[in-house]
Amino acid sequence: MSDVADRRLTEEATPPEEPRRQHRWGFGAFLVVFAVFLLSAVLIGAIARVESPGGGLSMRVLMIGTMVPPLLGAGVAVLFTVWRGNGPRLDLGWSWRWADIRVGVRFGLIGLVCTSVAAFLWTKVVGQQNATSALGDLVAHQRPSVLAATVMFLFVWLVGPICEEIIYRGLLWGALERLNWGRWSVFGLTTVIFAVSHLEPLRTVLLLVIGIPIGLARLYTGRIAASIVAHQINNFLPALAILLIAFDVMPA
Repeated sequence: MSDVADRRLTEEATPPEEPRRQHRWGFGAFLVVFAVFLLSAVLIGAIARVESPGGGLSMRVLMIGTMVPPLLGAGVAVLFTVWRGNGPRLDLGWSWRWADIRVGVRFGLIGLVCTSVAAFLWTKVVGQQNATSALGDLVAHQRPSVLAATVMFLFVWLVGPICEEIIYRGLLWGALERLNWGRWSVFGLTTVIFAVSHLEPLRTVLLLVIGIPIGLARLYTGRIAASIVAHQINNFLPALAILLIAFDVMPA
């Protein structure tokens, strides 16, 4: 990115109007939230296997397993900011400004191009089967109904990124700032943890590429609104694929 563009983004990303007071939660809060996320996913999977021993996951279970863990994790993260901090607006940088939207769109479009190129190259390295996300793989083996696909499309495109940004570029970012890490160190570690915590080893490198522009949007604005927008732009094409499979426009 050129120095001129860098300065322009920095000028648009004005600091919050209110000074951020020190919160009383730290890295332990993120670990609790991640445990809630992980355990809820495991519990849903275990219940599904008890109800359907030896059978595949139903679309209903797939939808519940996709949506409930991030919603629970984000909800617990927000509760931490209310219970041990100053609320999500100050602690998580939860405020919306047109400048944030513009920065988010720019980084989102840059990320979309980079991710598309990286996905193409990564598919050549590990193969189509191994490059597909867990959700994409499940949908490919079980064509969803139009209603289910529409719900999944809206969640993957709009709601899921909000939940993940609250957890990673909100709670985790704030926890590392509390440890007095430099802003670039915080950006780097949150990007790595974001990629690794998806628990998809063959896609970790690709997830790192995805996470870089999203994290940069957070870095330049100091708020998660920009990273949410960048994340939503990045998720649009995978979410659209679910919808196109349901309408039989593209093969499962």
